[in-house]
Amino acid sequence: MTRSLLTAITLLPLATACTITVDDSPHPNHNPSYVDYEDPPLIEWADSGCYWDSYYGDYIWWFEADVIDPDGAFDVAEVFADVYDDFYGEWVDTFELLQESPNPANWFSDWMEFSTWLDCSYGGYTVEFVAYDFDDNVDVLDVVPYTEY
Repeated sequence: MTRSLLTAITLLPLATACTITVDDSPHPNHNPSYVDYEDPPLIEWADSGCYWDSYYGDYIWWFEADVIDPDGAFDVAEVFADVYDDFYGEWVDTFELLQESPNPANWFSDWMEFSTWLDCSYGGYTVEFVAYDFDDNVDVLDVVPYTEY
């Protein structure tokens, strides 16, 4: 009996052993240089509006946004400004913004009013800025444009 009890006590630690797994892949909490290539873009700031341009004899609509991405400014693929009519709750027009060369985080576009469905004397618009990166991540920011209303 003593011999089998001694054997059981000797084998007991082996029966309750646990397995330790070491994960050597980078993790943001353990490696400060870790980059997660699936981070979404962030629209830091956006603005929109219209003004009279006497040279062209028409109103000019402008759309501007500062978009950053933790994966780098050049991970932002596209930025759009979708204009909605708040009164009717309908989409009115969409404008593609272009990346400015001196500051790749700045996206801008301007349009003569005659080429749009917009009316600078109407104050019921909301502009929804939408930024996409190359991983199809997205960020959205709504602003009220400056108008002559």
